[in-house]
Amino acid sequence: MTFAEKLKGIRKQSGMSQEQLAEKIGVSRQAVTKWETSTGIPDIENIMSISDVFGISIDELLSNEKISKEGTDFLFESVTEYDIDKPKHYDMKFGGASRLVIRGYDGEKLHVRLASNTLSTLQNDFKVKIDDVNRRIDVDVVRKNGVTEAAAKEAVTIFVSLPSPYLGKIEAAINAETVEIGSLECESIELDTKIRNLILDGVIGTVEINCNLDMDIVCRTLSGAVEVNQLSATSKISVPKDAAFTTLVKGIGTSISYQRDGKPIEPFCTPNADNIIELNGMKSELIVCTSEKE
Repeated sequence: MTFAEKLKGIRKQSGMSQEQLAEKIGVSRQAVTKWETSTGIPDIENIMSISDVFGISIDELLSNEKISKEGTDFLFESVTEYDIDKPKHYDMKFGGASRLVIRGYDGEKLHVRLASNTLSTLQNDFKVKIDDVNRRIDVDVVRKNGVTEAAAKEAVTIFVSLPSPYLGKIEAAINAETVEIGSLECESIELDTKIRNLILDGVIGTVEINCNLDMDIVCRTLSGAVEVNQLSATSKISVPKDAAFTTLVKGIGTSISYQRDGKPIEPFCTPNADNIIELNGMKSELIVCTSEKE
């Protein structure tokens, strides 16, 4: 991916127009257009300014890794943003999607970006409704024009950026294959989901997961509590090999077992640790996994 493609992708993901970016770094809109169409290259001062505006390092700006991870290279997209000025309780209902990515960032806007490589009518077929009442923000992704949830699960990826200075409790409902949550510190996150894969990275606080499907949960970091509520399901949760945590088992017919490198082992939890992994529900099993290969 070229620098031009990266710059355009990062700008759109941030919900910023070319005019807004130009104003922030003190250049003309035409200069930004040239950079994004590979007919001009910013000098080092402007590269440093772009880095500061988007809160990323120059290395990230000039490498492929950041863009690839965030999935900015989609053919079609729709971006909605909303100014936030105080801590809020976020209640978000997304319906169906192929993938949901929720990130915290150091800003003052809520960004919701819908992206697809196949749904050219994305902007007409989906509407993001945001209601702000007192200390509560309600976000609803509404399908239109006969688009089904099944079609959304095939074609749409949702990226949500939440302003870290204004985070209270977060609730999210989603039917997707994969959910990724990262760089968030808040009171709690409650997921009411139908998902197969959940990735937590840099999440500080309590994450409560309500899902009756068998799940693979990957905790790249563990700082707080992960509470899994299930009925008649068997799920796995992977933790870093050096993570200190205790486990709690509640409900009826529930159990927690342990694996290292795919083989059953004795419990390796730490009594009275600050971090907690909890299973609650009925007739469900949670397998806590780690690896010596990290």
